[in-house]
Amino acid sequence: MTPFEKNDAKASVRQLINTLVPLALSWLAAYYSLAVSYWLTLPIAVITAGFVVRTFIIFHDCCHQSFFKSKLANEIVGTITGILTVVPYHQWKTTHSIHHASSSNLDKRGIGDMWIMTVDEYAAASPWQRFTYRFYRNPLVMFGLGPIYIFLIDYRFNRRGARRRERINTYVTNVSIALLYALLCWAVGWEAFLLVQAPVFFFSGLAGIWLFYVQHQYEDSYFEHEEEWSYVKAAVEGSSYYKLPKVLQWFTGNIGFHHVHHLSPRVPNYRLEEAHNATPPLHKATTIDLRTSLKSLHFRLWDEENKKFIGFKEFKRGKRARKLAA
Repeated sequence: MTPFEKNDAKASVRQLINTLVPLALSWLAAYYSLAVSYWLTLPIAVITAGFVVRTFIIFHDCCHQSFFKSKLANEIVGTITGILTVVPYHQWKTTHSIHHASSSNLDKRGIGDMWIMTVDEYAAASPWQRFTYRFYRNPLVMFGLGPIYIFLIDYRFNRRGARRRERINTYVTNVSIALLYALLCWAVGWEAFLLVQAPVFFFSGLAGIWLFYVQHQYEDSYFEHEEEWSYVKAAVEGSSYYKLPKVLQWFTGNIGFHHVHHLSPRVPNYRLEEAHNATPPLHKATTIDLRTSLKSLHFRLWDEENKKFIGFKEFKRGKRARKLAA
């Protein structure tokens, strides 16, 4: 992966321009469309949300120090794009680094990832724990309330034990978001601001959570305990190749090549496809598309015995079968 880890300053600047400029213009288009019909505003807001997702990918690369060679440039651009996507740079950088270092490790869950219970853990859980887990894993909660809770509430607070620099960056991000939103409310009016920003915020947040979810939770994913866990297997077998239509691949900054990204986080997003195509062993990564990815909504529990995700119905059938066998 080393040959692909070199970033290109011109390519990075070009991506900044072809992302942030259309983001601003599409937001303005959504605002002006309010005078015509809100049914016109909503599809424009969806397109604007796509540019927010693309902005987040730039933010994401900055967190990995893969967008620019300069650490300072990554921090400045990362903080600015973090404000635009309502995510604090240093906080997310820390938790996401932990995610990369422990992805698919059953003994290191809980930071920078989604809540996953194994079949045995769920079987031993109390009724309240089971209810809480089922509530969390409900698609309406995960993808409906999830974007609101994660991006609007959770990211506004510092992690326990966060260092001073991280805490200050979170405060700066929060104040900057408040000032930006106040300026927009002053410029267009708070009603118009909410009518435009609410769907942009929700659809971009939903897309972000969906991408994070589907790229690690598919039927034959990879999860192991510390003693058997392998970084390479976690990257190639525990991260999917989400094959998207070219338009969606562009808006999502090639993050569908997630197996490549987990194998080498220093590869900038605009070189992920190139790295995938040039490395035949990576072609064996699990490939999912828009249609097959929807099956992941069914998966709830990791079955350690059979090395696959199952749903609650399969869990009940297995439990019933074990009772009959006994």
